[in-house]
Amino acid sequence: MIPAPATTASAEGTYTLTATTGVTAPPELAGPAARFVEAVHGDTGLTLTGDSGITVGFAPVDGVPATAGLRADGAEGDERYGLEVSTDGVRVWAASAEGVHRGLTSLRQLISARLQDGTAVLPATRLVDGPRFAWRGLSLDVVRTFHGPDEVRRVIDMLDLYKLNVLHLHLTDDQGWRVEVPSRPALTEVGATGAIGDRPGGYYTRQELADLVAYAADRFITVVPEIDMPGHTAAVFKAYPDLAPADPKTVELGNGDQLHLGTLDPARAETWTFVEDVLDAVIPQFPASEYVHIGGDETWGMSDEDHAAFVEKASALVRDRGKRVVGWQEIARAKLDPADVVQYWLDLDIDAMADNPDAPTPPEELLPVLVDALRKAKLDAPKALEQGARLIVSPVTWLYFDRPHADASADPAQEQARARLGLEFYGAASLEHGISWDPADVVTPDRIAGVEAAIWCETITSADDLELLLLPRLPGLAEKAWSHRTTTHWPEYATRLAEQSPAWRTRAWTYLQSTEVNWR
Repeated sequence: MIPAPATTASAEGTYTLTATTGVTAPPELAGPAARFVEAVHGDTGLTLTGDSGITVGFAPVDGVPATAGLRADGAEGDERYGLEVSTDGVRVWAASAEGVHRGLTSLRQLISARLQDGTAVLPATRLVDGPRFAWRGLSLDVVRTFHGPDEVRRVIDMLDLYKLNVLHLHLTDDQGWRVEVPSRPALTEVGATGAIGDRPGGYYTRQELADLVAYAADRFITVVPEIDMPGHTAAVFKAYPDLAPADPKTVELGNGDQLHLGTLDPARAETWTFVEDVLDAVIPQFPASEYVHIGGDETWGMSDEDHAAFVEKASALVRDRGKRVVGWQEIARAKLDPADVVQYWLDLDIDAMADNPDAPTPPEELLPVLVDALRKAKLDAPKALEQGARLIVSPVTWLYFDRPHADASADPAQEQARARLGLEFYGAASLEHGISWDPADVVTPDRIAGVEAAIWCETITSADDLELLLLPRLPGLAEKAWSHRTTTHWPEYATRLAEQSPAWRTRAWTYLQSTEVNWR
């Protein structure tokens, strides 16, 4: 299984699961039980039609290390579970419905790995398991390429299979605006029309977002909204030119996109009327999220004083509305509340890159801007920790999934896609590289709020592109975020990873067929 469980004990014997197997559950667990049957069919094509064989129920779970970090829903959740396969059947237990769901997710993986000709022979075993970190997520860019509700649901299904519990939706950026604000109709009528280059734009209606939030919640996944500000706001200025700076500047990136240097001005009253309108419209659309992500990153051309002033006032407006603040690491340059969460991402060492003749180089116009940003970034995490904030660990080196794949694919068509996907500036990364680290290498576990990967869509033009960069990387994220193992050995992990591919193929998910893995 991926992620690796906390404790495993093998026993003698097997249990044979067939279509005549079913789930026995109390009424309080009817929902997780029904979703399990549906998910097994999605993973394998097998429909469980019986009423016995798998028993689920409530019981305490002991013997699992404590979970560190913060939950995106702000709840006191308990995801620990037990799973036992014996010659008489399968039992899953937990203290909560969420824990039962996680245990059934592990059972899904066992069934899919063992299924042959409609029968899964499961070895007798006992698992007791629970997560290392409470916040385990993916930041999904739906701006540079708009991904519609159906594709987002597919991503939610991927997160669910690997016990990831946060979908951070990056809803606004220079290239588009993807969420309705009724008092600001031009945001969707004008600001949502584009994406990078000639890609089509779009946005989520309030009903579509409500459906996505509910779909995620059924799988115990919290959707966290990000409204990126005060930078990354060219779509805002397109919709409402009166909010734009007098002399906005751009830098051509050479990939059909531009770097926009204009930002919202904290000294203007119109700016704060706009921010309040947006918060008042967006926050109710994400009722399960305890947090609002305010962005705060890459405020090119903005003075440090104006940036700090903006972050502090925007944060206060979020708190006034009963929510907590999360932002990219640059918000640590402002005054923070200890309850704020800082998302650490910029682990690139500009001095080491300058000394490395093989390091990719950005466009010449961008270089001085980037050098200045990276040198300031070295101080962000220490500043956040000094102020009592906790970090979401999202370093580019390990968890930016828009890096090119270093592994070759056994599929020649994928080799063509691999050649164009991912930002060359970051350098290519192998699947083995992706699991050869530990979050505690970044910061001590007691200061970690969670672990989150990011996927940006500059080079992604379709759902297939998106999935090719997400898989097989998402399981590696889960291994680092859930498993209490601090070291993952590649040969053993690659064997577990290979067992995941039958479910991916059944679900028609696109994944890199790495030649470094002996896929089933």
